[in-house]
Amino acid sequence: MDKVVLEVDDVLRRLAGRKEKRKTNKTLKEALQRVHRALALNPDLSPFGAIPLADEGEGMGGAGVLSKKSAEKEAKDVQPTHGEREGKEAQTSTPQKSTKKKSPKVKRLTPNAVVQRMRFGETGVSICVDDFGENGPECFTEETVIYINQQHPLYQRELKKPETHILNVTRLITQEISLMKDTRNPRLAFTRQSKLLRDAFIGDPST
Repeated sequence: MDKVVLEVDDVLRRLAGRKEKRKTNKTLKEALQRVHRALALNPDLSPFGAIPLADEGEGMGGAGVLSKKSAEKEAKDVQPTHGEREGKEAQTSTPQKSTKKKSPKVKRLTPNAVVQRMRFGETGVSICVDDFGENGPECFTEETVIYINQQHPLYQRELKKPETHILNVTRLITQEISLMKDTRNPRLAFTRQSKLLRDAFIGDPST
């Protein structure tokens, strides 16, 4: 009997974990869309440079990005001359080191971690919502990865209502992005965060 009870408890915990994960994914997606819009409206506050404002119906951070089909079409339209082809063949025969910068790896502590990535201009930022303990930091940043502690008492309190949950997650993301801009002046960073947070929700019919 005890074995059956333990198995049922384990199943219930897994189901509850999946439900919370879906909820967090939805909240994180909306928060990132709001932050992207706020940064596009305030290019001077963005540590990533100017960000195009995406039109309705476009993917997150999709504005200003050349699609794969468009890139292929442009390549077909402009055909290289014979001399250019020979030059390109000579260049390809010489091995070159790749200068593309690798994105930092997201460190997950638990299987229930929720990770989403958004491109802000030319920079990709990852958000990881994971368990860092009740006494752990509310949030912190490593390179371009922002970690949010879902076990923090304030996070747990705001989790109860969808509106406050979205507001809290947006607050944490704008806080870390504002600190990316300049860590030497916390007061200025808080001022930036306040403006970004305001513009993240301005014009929102639910507010």
